[in-house]
Amino acid sequence: MTASALPRAERRVVVREALSVGVATGAYGISFGALAVAAGLDVWQATALSLLMFTGGSQFAFIGIVAGGLQAAPAAIAASSLLGVRNGLYALELTQLLGVRGLRRLGAAHLTIDESTAVAVSQEHVRASRLGFWLTGTSVFVLWNLTTLGGALLGNKLGDPRTYGLDAAACAAFTALLWPRLRSRDAVGVAALAAVVSVALSPSLPAGVPVLAAALAALLAWRAPRGGDRAPADDPQAAEVRVSQQGGGA
Repeated sequence: MTASALPRAERRVVVREALSVGVATGAYGISFGALAVAAGLDVWQATALSLLMFTGGSQFAFIGIVAGGLQAAPAAIAASSLLGVRNGLYALELTQLLGVRGLRRLGAAHLTIDESTAVAVSQEHVRASRLGFWLTGTSVFVLWNLTTLGGALLGNKLGDPRTYGLDAAACAAFTALLWPRLRSRDAVGVAALAAVVSVALSPSLPAGVPVLAAALAALLAWRAPRGGDRAPADDPQAAEVRVSQQGGGA
């Protein structure tokens, strides 16, 4: 199933959604670049972090701790790694949905972030999900790295990024993506559980651990009543398997 096979109207909606998320999230990279330089990294180190690590939460955790000196490097690596583990949890949901093989799996793994996952799972059909994932991930990656470079070059001349509302842009875009998904009691319950776990653990655990615990709780709660056999609605083969398992068929 290719993106070109999507109805024009649906494809237009997915493209608009993906690009809007890409712009909102990518713009905040300027904040990371400025903060990275202020923490003691040079322009190329800040740029390399965005190119290779490419997960905003981990990057901010890393520079936040590194700002305390080289002795904080082990803690920085641990905190950023914990925050990055959540992307592995997203992969559990996306592996079957994307259906990638070979070298494309490496590209998909690098682009598996909060925003690309949210756009992908918010679509009703597999083709739209795949287009949304790749377009969102690519647009965020390109813009995030460009704005990181810009922020690192400008450095402290930018002032506090919160003055421009850039700290809220990415969160607002992500919330706007998730809100339409809360259409059932199950979805609302899972979201509430994740929020409670995260808030309850944040005061007492290191950065990254509450996020990871909330993601695990949400994943277990979401999959438990379904037996782990969720499949895309427009996948005929999966639908046939479900029917046969339920004792149905022609």
